[in-house]
Amino acid sequence: MKWLVVVAFVLILASLGSAMVFLIRDRGRTRNVARALSFRVGFSVLLFLLILFAHAMGWIQSTGIPVRVGG
Repeated sequence: MKWLVVVAFVLILASLGSAMVFLIRDRGRTRNVARALSFRVGFSVLLFLLILFAHAMGWIQSTGIPVRVGG
C-alpha cells in the first residue's frame, strides 16, 4: 500500500513539473498546461479515493492521534 501512495505522489509531482515545463516553453499558449494540471488533479482525487477505499477495506489503519476541537 505504501508503494502505491509513493507512486501516486511521484505521478502528481511529475504532472506538476511537466505543467511548469509547458508553461515556460509554450508560455501557456497551448492546452498542454491545462492538460497536465488536469492529470494532476485526477491523480490527486484518485489517491484520495484509494486511501479511503484502503481504510474501508482495513488495509490501512488510522494512527489514533486525538484531534482536539475547540481548545
